[in-house]
Amino acid sequence: MEKEEKKRILNETFGTFPQVMMWRRTLHQYPELAFVEQRTSRFVMDTLSREGIACRSIAGTGVLAQIEGTLSLPGREHDAVVLRADMDALPVTEATGLEFASAHKGVMHACGHDMHTAMLLGALRVLQRHRDQFCGTVFGLFQPGEELNPGGASLVMREDPFAGYRVVAFAGQHVEPMLKTGTYGFREGKYMASSDELRFRIRGVGGHAALRERIKDPVGAAAELIRLLYAIPDRRPDPTLPTIISIGRVEANGATNVVPDDAYMEGTMRTFDETWRARIKELIREAAAEVDRRFGTKTEVDISDGYPCVVNDPALTRTIAASSEALFGAEAVVALGMRPTSDDFGFYSLRYPSVYYRLGVGGDGDFFESHAAGRVHTATFRPDEKALGYGVVQFINIVFTLLSE
Repeated sequence: MEKEEKKRILNETFGTFPQVMMWRRTLHQYPELAFVEQRTSRFVMDTLSREGIACRSIAGTGVLAQIEGTLSLPGREHDAVVLRADMDALPVTEATGLEFASAHKGVMHACGHDMHTAMLLGALRVLQRHRDQFCGTVFGLFQPGEELNPGGASLVMREDPFAGYRVVAFAGQHVEPMLKTGTYGFREGKYMASSDELRFRIRGVGGHAALRERIKDPVGAAAELIRLLYAIPDRRPDPTLPTIISIGRVEANGATNVVPDDAYMEGTMRTFDETWRARIKELIREAAAEVDRRFGTKTEVDISDGYPCVVNDPALTRTIAASSEALFGAEAVVALGMRPTSDDFGFYSLRYPSVYYRLGVGGDGDFFESHAAGRVHTATFRPDEKALGYGVVQFINIVFTLLSE
């Protein structure tokens, strides 16, 4: 594709902003939790159908769109780019005061997935109208259940929908309120942590809190287990790779003078290396066994496997970052550090060359400095809608960069 033609189409894309904004507001007003995104799925499929874009259901409530390019590039007919947007909301009661605030009490798009979905719809609309500008296939993956184990991405991969294609890029973007609108954050290699859920049921013998010789204290055992768990990250073989174990819930239904028979706690484990991840699970079980020997308790350990680490293909990431810089200038590209949060996009990056980047939604100037966008996963999260245009353009830029040149 000629450089000027590419710029013309990308400039044209910003003209889709009003429509994309309305889609986003509709999605925001009617959020749905992980794996029950029926209304969202129907909205996506209806919108795609009106644009003449082929689509089908995937992973339950997900939608997979497909657009075939008509540009001829010898040997590239089976190349494909997959653009992914997650669709699920969070169990949060909205407190933004927006006119289009959630109509579903206790459910909110507090992580920007409404924006992700609307931006992918906008990108596919433009690509459908410019099929002659790229070769191969563009898949638009509207994925369910990113926020909840086992992760919608794992269900997508079980269906193996891209068999027979040479996937040259699996691309995902996520809103970031700490980046200015019009900027993109990239990181090569390991980017987001793996995640696993931890649950412990500690069974002892309760009784009078003053007669400690007659009890096997599950509360004291829980406290000691937390101490041992929190010491595990210090044993990591590579000090440059962060490791996190956090216990976020502890329950022991006793009283000031009553020690209960059991205690319960749960938390999360994050790291960036699969070998070390497996070893941590062994160390967790060893810690529980040690506590049981000392306290006379019996601990049930439940480790629910979550998402693998998100790893960005270095060459692909450099290519997309360079094309972004060419379009928007060096100041539009921001280098990111490793991030201990997780995303089921890691299932894709295990198999395909992938790029997962951040889209700035923090506004600019005073808007950015005051952090008016708020924080993700909170009731007051208000991303800057102007970022919608930049998200649509980046999706299209990825396709043109990889399937037109």
